[in-house]
Amino acid sequence: MTAPDPEFSLIVTAVADVLRVEIAGDLDQTASEELVRAVAGHLTPGTAFRHLRLDFRQLTWIDSMGLAALLRTRRLTSTAGVRLRLDNRPGFLDRLLALTGTSAHLTASGSTGEEVTGTGTG
Repeated sequence: MTAPDPEFSLIVTAVADVLRVEIAGDLDQTASEELVRAVAGHLTPGTAFRHLRLDFRQLTWIDSMGLAALLRTRRLTSTAGVRLRLDNRPGFLDRLLALTGTSAHLTASGSTGEEVTGTGTG
């Protein structure tokens, strides 16, 4: 196991039925496990959360392990019946999702199949 990246941080806040995770820095191999653990720790059986909002406003980079963490997060939300939203996506994240064909899967609503879009810019 490698040491946590000092340039990576998560800020987790909960208001009513919304769990919000702000992601800052590089979402890479080391950081990806931290993200999945944080989400899994809150989406336990019987969770009161109905929405998970991942905020990428301060994301600086993402690699294949970061993408895998997003896919694992999507699986967790789907299992828990929680809607996933990817907010403030930088252009490089939108391009990665488009190139890998994962955009629709990651931005589809958790239980109803409705399309939920982020506010990708850049």
